[in-house]
Amino acid sequence: MKNKADKKDTDPAIQTPPETEQKQQNAAENASVAEPQAAAKPEEPRKDDSAEKIAALEKTVAELEDKRIRLIAEMENQRKRAVKDMEALRYNIMTDTLHPFFQVFDHFNMAVAATSATNNLQSLLDGMKMIQMEFDKAFSDLGIEKIDATGKDFDPSRHEAISEEASDTVPAGKVLRQWCFGYKSGDRLLKPATVVVSSGPADKTAGAK
Repeated sequence: MKNKADKKDTDPAIQTPPETEQKQQNAAENASVAEPQAAAKPEEPRKDDSAEKIAALEKTVAELEDKRIRLIAEMENQRKRAVKDMEALRYNIMTDTLHPFFQVFDHFNMAVAATSATNNLQSLLDGMKMIQMEFDKAFSDLGIEKIDATGKDFDPSRHEAISEEASDTVPAGKVLRQWCFGYKSGDRLLKPATVVVSSGPADKTAGAK
């Protein structure tokens, strides 16, 4: 007796036609190719997501602009404070500098007024010496030191020579005479001393000719 499998193979009503098998195979292959392509296709962004991103960017831009404006305002305030501090510093320096000289000016005015009331030259000289001492004290209070170059070796870093003269008593290269004092503050030169420098003994042979 033949089994059911043999009947299926031999029964023409049960067998699948070759054309049908080919169509089914092609359909399966097309489905297998289309499925990855459909999976690889990117999903289009939703309109809600784009609106949220734009809103977030606009918020960030607004925050940065606010910070920029605040920084500019702070820089302007610092500049104004610096100008105000500089003005206060200049005023304090001017006050500290002039204060030691106020009494000197008062005494100088008194000496000028006394010249019309007396002919006593010694009294006037004593008054001028007192004013000179007050000037020296005022300079000392400011940390300013007087440079006295008389009889010293000429130093171009501290002295300014306005001329050179021959001298039989003062060796060449030494200060023969001082016209004006110099002044310094610490190691910093404020004003050089104005001096005349000795050139040594005069050339007698040149005079004899």
